Amino acid sequence: MARARNRIAGIISLFGELLITAGLVLGLFVVYSLWWTNVLADRAADQDGAQVRDVWADGPGALDTKDGIGFLHVPAMGSGEVLVKKGTASAILNNGVAGYYTDPVKSALPQDKQGNFTLAAHRDGHGAKFHNIHKLKTGDAIVFESKDTWYVYKVYKTLPETTKYNVDVLQPVPKESGKTKPGRYITLTTCTPMYTSDYRYIVWGELERTEKVDRDRTPPAELR
Repeated sequence: MARARNRIAGIISLFGELLITAGLVLGLFVVYSLWWTNVLADRAADQDGAQVRDVWADGPGALDTKDGIGFLHVPAMGSGEVLVKKGTASAILNNGVAGYYTDPVKSALPQDKQGNFTLAAHRDGHGAKFHNIHKLKTGDAIVFESKDTWYVYKVYKTLPETTKYNVDVLQPVPKESGKTKPGRYITLTTCTPMYTSDYRYIVWGELERTEKVDRDRTPPAELR
């Protein structure tokens, strides 16, 4: 009888140790996913951003898409400047940048006379550049900085949750936002709820004005 009890106690002890080990492994994975990937992504984004700034060091000029087309500034999100590159594949976004869509609906670029400049970035991990997207409200500024122009957009509509398959939010005229005519729009997209990828959070803005970049790269009033 005592031998059986000892065997049961041993099994329970082993099971407990396995649970502790599993908990530690899970904890380490969470730390990696939500902290260490941010460290790596921010480091990569800083290096890539510095390369773009170096290319721009000779002063304002034409659009250069080699290393990134420019920087997104969204004061309400408090994420600093975000380098914008071509494409929304994980291999791109995991480096702590935002990417503009090439499919399923091709994004316009800011300098285009009409269209929707559509962007995606991670909300958690890998730089989490759109982590605070929920803080954006109607009237908030979204500023895109290219080599020669500041593009100042104002938020006019948000969609806190929609299916990940809803590509209509990316259309040149985002009718789901209430617009019915061509214009110059910007759309920010990311996963929601936080720490999941079940749905998408959408923010729409409309171009309010542009300002030419001067030699000192003086930012528009919205960024001062």
